[in-house]
Amino acid sequence: MTRSVQVLSTLLLLGSLFVGCTQTSQPQTMPQTSTTPTTQQTATQVTREDFSVSSDPNIQLFVREVKPTGNTDLTPILLLHGGGGGGLASYDVNVPGYSLAETFAQAGHPTYLMDVRGWENSTRPAGLDQLPSANPSLVTSEEAVRDISAVVDRIRQRNQNRTIALVGHASGGHWAGMYTSRNSGKVSGLVMLNSLYGVNAPWNYRSTFERKDGSEQFDSSAAAFREVTAEGLIANWTRAIPVEDKNQWRDPAVVQAHQTIALTNDPTSNTRKPPSIRVPGGFRLDAYNLSRGQKLWNAADIRVPTLFIRGDRDHWSRQADLQALDAELVNAPRKKTVTIENGTHFLFLDRPERGRDRFIQEVLSFLE
Repeated sequence: MTRSVQVLSTLLLLGSLFVGCTQTSQPQTMPQTSTTPTTQQTATQVTREDFSVSSDPNIQLFVREVKPTGNTDLTPILLLHGGGGGGLASYDVNVPGYSLAETFAQAGHPTYLMDVRGWENSTRPAGLDQLPSANPSLVTSEEAVRDISAVVDRIRQRNQNRTIALVGHASGGHWAGMYTSRNSGKVSGLVMLNSLYGVNAPWNYRSTFERKDGSEQFDSSAAAFREVTAEGLIANWTRAIPVEDKNQWRDPAVVQAHQTIALTNDPTSNTRKPPSIRVPGGFRLDAYNLSRGQKLWNAADIRVPTLFIRGDRDHWSRQADLQALDAELVNAPRKKTVTIENGTHFLFLDRPERGRDRFIQEVLSFLE
């Protein structure tokens, strides 16, 4: 058994000990040093450090490093959020056993999360303070990829110029694929979770995003951004859970942490009633085009090991995306597609037995 998988086995046991915990989250900060205790021993201690990276002119990006104390020779990982909450709300919730960044770090991987411009603690485009009809869709895939490029370069500088693994959720997986298709030499492995790919196939949101005049075109009339309340952040997640008591599927403390972190890190959230975050709309335009078969990048250009994971209760990605990637990753030295039964869009925040453990096991095993 490999080192990180050995550590993982201990960590997954730990996570089960915390199921049902009701600890309140700390939205912006986490302890600089933390551990997850076992019944007989203390798991790997991790440290956190926040820093900023410059991207385009006047764009500063928030990055958090979560790494094991002591030396490690395992691959650094960069976690990329999707089009809902940003990096902290997605990957570093302050509920024991549920920070994905901490779990990967405790398995021995220096782990990083970032906010693409417009999300959480990174620079907010000026258009987010105007009317949604005043600008085109804010933050395109091209801009997101430039942000990722700047952060990857900084992470590599901090890790002896080593290649890094990208793990992206939903639009974050699309951005990760787009970046990797142009920069395979900097990437050791690519993991996409519940992401769209450019294949023309039915999609749940196509009619929602289209103009209502029957033209089958994206509705750009108020597409710069959208406002999302605490309830809106979890609405699709809630609908995907097939039991009446949603707490059986996800820890309510995790839900609260996810919502609170997202709202706290939008400085304008409390100026609206109810409070809401403003989410850039560019990912919605790109998702619409991807769903109609427009390829913003080609899987044939990926030349690193690639893992595509999909929960079969995901509302965003489609089985057709998994099948198309499997067929088109012809130059990846290794590829794997995984469908997690009953996995939701946020399966990495669900209870361990509801897909979180399986996702972690698949990622860490693949990155060995």
